[in-house]
Amino acid sequence: MSLTLRTISREQHLAYIQSLPAASHMQVPAWADVKSEWRSENLGWFDATGQLVGAGLVLYRQLPKIKRYLAYLPEGPVINWYAPNLEDWLRPMLAHLKQQGAFSVKMGPPVIIRRWDANAIKSGIQNPDVKRLRDVEATFIEPRAFEVAERLRRMGWQQGEDGGAGFGDVQPRYVFQVPLENRSLEDVHKSFNQLWRRNIKKAEKAGVEVVQGGYEHLPEWQRLYEITAERDHFRPRPLSYFQRMWTALNTEDPNRMRLYFAMHENEVVAAATMLIVGGHVWYSYGASANHKREVRPSNAMQWRMLRDAYALGASVYDLRGISDSLDETDHLFGLIQFKVGTGGQAAEYLGEWDFPLNKLLHKALDIYMSRR
Repeated sequence: MSLTLRTISREQHLAYIQSLPAASHMQVPAWADVKSEWRSENLGWFDATGQLVGAGLVLYRQLPKIKRYLAYLPEGPVINWYAPNLEDWLRPMLAHLKQQGAFSVKMGPPVIIRRWDANAIKSGIQNPDVKRLRDVEATFIEPRAFEVAERLRRMGWQQGEDGGAGFGDVQPRYVFQVPLENRSLEDVHKSFNQLWRRNIKKAEKAGVEVVQGGYEHLPEWQRLYEITAERDHFRPRPLSYFQRMWTALNTEDPNRMRLYFAMHENEVVAAATMLIVGGHVWYSYGASANHKREVRPSNAMQWRMLRDAYALGASVYDLRGISDSLDETDHLFGLIQFKVGTGGQAAEYLGEWDFPLNKLLHKALDIYMSRR
């Protein structure tokens, strides 16, 4: 099968994404507007008949002081990763990116390698000898994913350091997902653990109400998000980032990004953003107040978002990143503990891969990043 690669228009790119069951929200054309500090390009793969059969959003970040770039395809490109001729897809991409002045390419194949159901994770947490998710026997393994990894290695791609600080936003390798396909809402609710079901009821009894907000409510979101950042010791993104995200994504598709608020006695006590691409729905950012936690606004909000995702016909509700640590003393342990209560599954992606087109500059970038 002969493939050709060339730059395509945003319209072509969007039409291709819309023809698929789902794709990462970081591979829609509008994501380039969210990441406005990067230069961007839309790539298309065409088969012998001239039909568009794959697409990729490339973000270019310039190296300080020289006209060379890191080319990054977050959670992409959107191609047939299991094709026996994977080389024929990726070689023209590397040649094209090199022509564009890239010294290194980073990509995140949207390929899931293993899944663990809630019961497997719980037994791992209860076992004192188990410290990491990968020490627990997986419920499901995708053998083709190992073949993809092997092919990439043979081509000269290098596995990114686990959660390493790449240039820009390194995406989580482990995520938590609630499958919705061929299930009733009742079944989804039944899969929640007792604590989750109790907390949803508690919030209902206390009169917690979950509502959707719009662009004009983003400052209220930001206030709560900054409270959360201070409490959880992370650096918050500025309000302008979320305003840009809302405008860019919802201009492309009016139902791409949503904002939710959990209210109690007319006060906002929790908030979240939700992203939608085809049948894949993500809970992307969350925030909560320091008080009124006893009325369980976060559980109420997640249940509403899950129901809305279900009503949209989503096949998966994705709670995004988790750490693979099952050690109760780890500061990230609470995250997996909260998410596992939904009765969903942990999934491990293939992780991010680098291809150094210029080994010297690639090495220099590694050193620069490690000192930051």
